Amino acid sequence: MLTVNPYQNYLEAEVTSAEPLRLVQMLYRGALDAIDDARGYLRSGDIAARSASIIKAIAILQELIGSLNFEAGGELSRNLAEIYDYAQKRLLDANIRQADEPLAEVQCLLAPLLEAWDACIPELV
Repeated sequence: MLTVNPYQNYLEAEVTSAEPLRLVQMLYRGALDAIDDARGYLRSGDIAARSASIIKAIAILQELIGSLNFEAGGELSRNLAEIYDYAQKRLLDANIRQADEPLAEVQCLLAPLLEAWDACIPELV
């Protein structure tokens, strides 16, 4: 029997109808939420959930890298790609070492970027 998840349906509708700038905001929020979850799971000792949350954050960063337009974005796109790449490496380190410090560092890297997006397009917040 197929079960319907109203939240999943809402999320799919929101993503498929969102403007590109709103999608970027959603990706940042998703990455930050996943990292926050990973930190909580690390504290509680839930290794599988911690790893799943870190993998989710890495996948979101990969999506952000894929969304960059290096031709139009120039140096800004290159700088963001370097930040995302570094953040992915730190998340892998956090997962391997089961350490909070790299998770906190990546949160500190991504939070200001989300704030910048929110400031640039406040009507979407």
